[in-house]
Amino acid sequence: MEKNQEERVRGENAVDYLQVPSFNNVEEERLHNKQRLAGAFRLFARFGFTEGVAGHITYRDPEYNDHLWVNPYGVPFGKMKVSDLVLVNEKGEVVEGKYFLHKSALTIHSAVHKARPDVVASAHAHPIYGKTWSTSGRLLDPLTQDACAFYNDHAVLDQYSGVVFEEAEGEQIAKALGNHKAVLLRSHGPLTVGQSVDSAAFWFITMEQSCKAQLMAEAAGIVNPIDEKNAELTAKQVGREQDGWDNFQPLWETIVNEEPDLLE
Repeated sequence: MEKNQEERVRGENAVDYLQVPSFNNVEEERLHNKQRLAGAFRLFARFGFTEGVAGHITYRDPEYNDHLWVNPYGVPFGKMKVSDLVLVNEKGEVVEGKYFLHKSALTIHSAVHKARPDVVASAHAHPIYGKTWSTSGRLLDPLTQDACAFYNDHAVLDQYSGVVFEEAEGEQIAKALGNHKAVLLRSHGPLTVGQSVDSAAFWFITMEQSCKAQLMAEAAGIVNPIDEKNAELTAKQVGREQDGWDNFQPLWETIVNEEPDLLE
């Protein structure tokens, strides 16, 4: 990720608070991102993205690229700790961790990671506005500046065939996602991806908010999309990988300071 320095007004002794970390080894990188993963689950709980055992966020291991760190089956998002996360191999076998995994997590997320070597993390849950809007089988309109992050950068899988258990269904989701940052699975919910845990989680959070805004605008009868030229311009300003990473940082600082036990 590259910073656009021209967008930042700096004083003479300014400190760059939003500094993408560098790592000395894979152990440091792995721990950092497992911490962010646990934090993302805590944030999802705060935003109300929980419903029973549904939903997963995955992180591709920096050393074993066909292995994923993921939340185990049944552990509440709001109680997630680094030590709760499990590592699964390409066969779906838990190779590290004390819990087991739900089959659908591997089916969806492994297919996405396999199809997209650039994807470090992916997020999927069943939040109320995202799953409601997904029933329309439509893309989000560029109604707001925030929604423009997804302009020409999300897709729709306009079919539903039950809980995703089969490998072919996971591959279908990955195909629908294509090279985009998000896909709306009809009657199911959103899925977002990123080159960091941070961006994948933030794209999910802001997509849910954009689905909410779309539904409210439709209900009020004031759907008035931003024109194509300005939607494209805004997408380049708010929809970059760096933007997703940057926007996650205040959320991370809040959750880790208020719930430091997530680091355990």
